[in-house]
Amino acid sequence: MSDKRFTSFKEFWPYYLSEHRLPSNRLLHYVGTYLSLAFLLIAISTQQWWLLLAALLTGYGFAWIGHFFIEKNRPATFNYPLWSFLADYKMCYFALTGKLKQEWPKYF
Repeated sequence: MSDKRFTSFKEFWPYYLSEHRLPSNRLLHYVGTYLSLAFLLIAISTQQWWLLLAALLTGYGFAWIGHFFIEKNRPATFNYPLWSFLADYKMCYFALTGKLKQEWPKYF
């Protein structure tokens, strides 16, 4: 993790991308994000609130496996929980819309 403290999401975004350079790590993030979103929607629609725990464990579990075992870095969630959460959804959205490839040349 960088020693620099980020003061805005705009500053944080390039750092977040740099921590997700490997496609297999990003894939685990996508799987975890979409599964956790599915658990969240099912929990709301069925009012089975224990599924909220499944959503958290699934989302973070896949992402942290990607960081610890594939990317071999420390998840940004530990220092920037909200921005990391938002950046994960931004990364997933950009990947779905084909915009993620356009982000890489801007910063690297």
